[in-house]
Amino acid sequence: MLDMSARFAFDEDHALFRDSVRKMLERELLPNLDRFEEEGIVSRQFWLACGEAGMLCPNVSPDYGGLGLDFGYNAVIDEELAYAGSSAGVPLQNDITAEYVQSYGSEEQKRRYLPKMVSGECISAIAMTEPATGSDLQAIRTTARRVGDRYVINGAKTYVTNGQNADVVIVAAKTDPGLGARGLSLILVDADTPGFARGRNLDKIGLWSADTSELFFNDVEVPVANRLGEEGRGFAYLMSQLPQERLSIATSAQAAAQRAFDEALAFVKDRTAFGQPIFEFQNTKFTLADMKSQLQVGWAHLDWAIRRHIAGALTTAEASAAKQWHSDMQGRITDMALQLHGGAGYMNEYLIARLWRDARVTRIFGGTNEIMKEVVSRSL
Repeated sequence: MLDMSARFAFDEDHALFRDSVRKMLERELLPNLDRFEEEGIVSRQFWLACGEAGMLCPNVSPDYGGLGLDFGYNAVIDEELAYAGSSAGVPLQNDITAEYVQSYGSEEQKRRYLPKMVSGECISAIAMTEPATGSDLQAIRTTARRVGDRYVINGAKTYVTNGQNADVVIVAAKTDPGLGARGLSLILVDADTPGFARGRNLDKIGLWSADTSELFFNDVEVPVANRLGEEGRGFAYLMSQLPQERLSIATSAQAAAQRAFDEALAFVKDRTAFGQPIFEFQNTKFTLADMKSQLQVGWAHLDWAIRRHIAGALTTAEASAAKQWHSDMQGRITDMALQLHGGAGYMNEYLIARLWRDARVTRIFGGTNEIMKEVVSRSL
């Protein structure tokens, strides 16, 4: 269980909210977690339960059904989901897609989508990555050709979180392919639009219960009114939302690393070798001490970053550094925790195996950690 006694990013209201989130996850998530992993998708019933519990888009304005809270509440949800060992795509909706709609959407778009995103009736995704492009968003090939008062979208996207469940997708497409980054726009596409098709639910190393999909757009026609914000401003919008997206990843990584440590500590105190608990061996104690030190530093840094973001001061470089450091640390901690489990750590029946599998992708998504270093270096 996450110990909040030494945290300085949260107040008493955050603590009460955390308690309600934990109780909800104990009731609605934990009994179903193995099933979600086996089925490769989180049920829509769980999304509705999250909505009922106030766990979806808490920082959306009350004008559109939200609670109007600060990002600290999003962080609480991110931490508790990650600590529980869940890969549900809730943080994507809370921290990323809702922000795009709230920040750049028209009044009609906000009223159409946000209340249902808050309730869990509408699940969202954002489609950026393509089969031939990774972190280089300027190389996107999907096009949205304007014909009168409509856009005709053609292209393919991949690695789309919530892709199977999504009711609406924010699509990054070139409205003017000749302008490079300045020709990129963001367009809302409803899943029932003719020409839109989902590919397979991708078979991943980890994050098994997160539905991750290929999406295809074959002459998909949508009204120009479905565009988010101004035409050609998509790349700028994507860049402006990076601090929160990367802080979200750092937050989840830190909490998952803490859970890996807690699992390892409990295991070595319970398991014996050569007539004594594994915990009593010096190597075990030193390994745990190293892990504990890294986690202590991580929590202090995370709280600094959360408070800085709430104050509107967290820069893209700072958020990129946080994403890189916390996800790297998560990889180290989960690997060390699995090693302390010995052969049991390689068995899927132990939670550490899932935590280890799930940790690997955090150094890749949201921009690879190599790109994070590039971003930080540009700020020097």
